[in-house]
Amino acid sequence: MSSRPRSAGQGREPPLTVHHLNQLLLVCSVVLLVAVAAVRISSRSGLPSLLVYLAIGILMGQDGIGGIHFNSAAVTQVMGYAALVVILAEGGLGTKWKEIRPALPSASVLATFGVALSVGVTAAGAHYLIGLEWRQALIIGAVVSSTDAAAVFSVLRRVPLPARVTGTLEAESGFNDAPVVILVVAFSTAGPVEHWYVLLGEIALELAIGAAIGLAVGWIGSWGLRHVALPASGLYPIAVMAIAVTAYAAGALAHGSGFLAVYLASMMLGNAKLPHWPATRGFAEGLGWIAQIGMFVLLGLLVTPHELGDDIWPALVIGLVLTMVARPLSVMLSLAPFRVPWQEQTLMSWAGLRGAVPIILATIPMVNGVSGSRRIFNIVFVLVVVYTLVQGPTLPWLARKLRLGEQGEASDLGIESAPLERLRGHLLSISIPEGSRMHGVEVNELRLPPGAAVTLVVRDEKSFVPLPTTVLRRGDELLVVATDPVRDAAERRLRAVAHGGKLASWLGANGASSAR
Repeated sequence: MSSRPRSAGQGREPPLTVHHLNQLLLVCSVVLLVAVAAVRISSRSGLPSLLVYLAIGILMGQDGIGGIHFNSAAVTQVMGYAALVVILAEGGLGTKWKEIRPALPSASVLATFGVALSVGVTAAGAHYLIGLEWRQALIIGAVVSSTDAAAVFSVLRRVPLPARVTGTLEAESGFNDAPVVILVVAFSTAGPVEHWYVLLGEIALELAIGAAIGLAVGWIGSWGLRHVALPASGLYPIAVMAIAVTAYAAGALAHGSGFLAVYLASMMLGNAKLPHWPATRGFAEGLGWIAQIGMFVLLGLLVTPHELGDDIWPALVIGLVLTMVARPLSVMLSLAPFRVPWQEQTLMSWAGLRGAVPIILATIPMVNGVSGSRRIFNIVFVLVVVYTLVQGPTLPWLARKLRLGEQGEASDLGIESAPLERLRGHLLSISIPEGSRMHGVEVNELRLPPGAAVTLVVRDEKSFVPLPTTVLRRGDELLVVATDPVRDAAERRLRAVAHGGKLASWLGANGASSAR
């Protein structure tokens, strides 16, 4: 044996140098710029942006021009979980409680009973039509039965649908990740699969723990942010996202559903009328885009295109069973007690969008070493790509054919609140959007409560102090000062006028007339 001392770097990976960092930053920035440009292209063509991001990852991979060899399912799973936390947080922050509240019962049934039914029907199709063994068939059935939050949030918010439909689909996509993850982990564990009633009990317990922690963290966080004036407005977005991630981590460490916890906590924060809300919403939306881009590019790197040929036909057959049988059946039976019109059921059946979540979940059996797990991943990948390409662009067309569009709805106001702690008041910054019925209303017709007043109007880049007879216009920006006791009433009144015009009710949020 040689006594010569071993060099410090021998047998180890070379350290990350500044040169490597520069190369990494260049590649990442170029990928982000291409992805941002792809969003513009996809929005005009109707092509789902996730397919563009997957294509970027494939082009960078070993079969593409980049030649990058990446095959770590474990890294993909971890990074995918982290991205999903951010996406669920962004989706929860943008979910309106008034829209989702009536849909909670139906969404909960869809996310539990509907998922179980979809898993069973899809697994039966994979077993009897494709010939997969039952464990592989059940894994595929569980993986593809989860609707993707990122796909649902991005597509539905561009399609004007009734609030009940949008609320049900958004809530379902936020809720159904938890039971599906439990099922996929159970089916991917070595040894016999546990009895169904054990799985049901485990799912119920994890959902209960996650819901309790998410609601508690969301309430505490929103209360704190509303009563503590931070020294800089840029700290509010950071605090909100930190609270949302805290909910996920606390829920997961408590053996509950971290995904449900982060969604519920974010939804509470998003409906708590926090200070500097438009800035917070924009920050969260930017993080959500980064998470989606990174997640899809990473999944594109993991796939090996030349291995997909033999799995295209099985993926098409399983996808057909899922789309035309399992999803419609689960929607019809789950919503039967709620008397949902057949038009809405049809749209919700077609809007069960899949995205990155099923592909991420398909890495779980790969990490656990399940037999045939690589084939499961390839089938899921092809299924998601093909049926996203079919369902996403055709959803607006189907909504129009079913006459479910709501083109004439007035745009909501974006109200930003900055606390004036020493003066016990708030400064509300309001932009009047296109379609707002506040256009043409005089300042005195706003009928703000005593203690609130419009102090400044910015129009065509010029600011002036308005008179009571000043007529407001689209594109105006208003500064409203409100004392602490009437802050909520002033905001409710402004939103009511934006939706119902000068005759809106005093406290109504929808502009309906009242007897008062």
